[in-house]
Amino acid sequence: MTTTIPVIEPQELFANKNQYQLIDVRTNEEFTGELGHVEDSRLVVLGPDLEIFLKNEDKTKPTVFICRSGGRSNQATAVALSLGWTSVWNMKGGMLLWNQLELPKWSAQ
Repeated sequence: MTTTIPVIEPQELFANKNQYQLIDVRTNEEFTGELGHVEDSRLVVLGPDLEIFLKNEDKTKPTVFICRSGGRSNQATAVALSLGWTSVWNMKGGMLLWNQLELPKWSAQ
């Protein structure tokens, strides 16, 4: 059985981002790099760091996963669902689409 991964559009996330916990699953270099990151997002790298985070955080908190293009955040959303998280979304298109839509981004100062 395949689970449908919930998706949120970047524009919808931007309009309502204070309602979500934002988790960026890219590497530190990507998070602080050229594509930047969404304001108030938290870096939790896909892999062991994310698994520890998912096992120790509130599984009911509305959470959006973000990456470069949507692939890794899709994986992160699937892992969260498999661990019993109930309100998770993958941001469609990742930071590539976010930047294409010219939404505000943040990078290392």
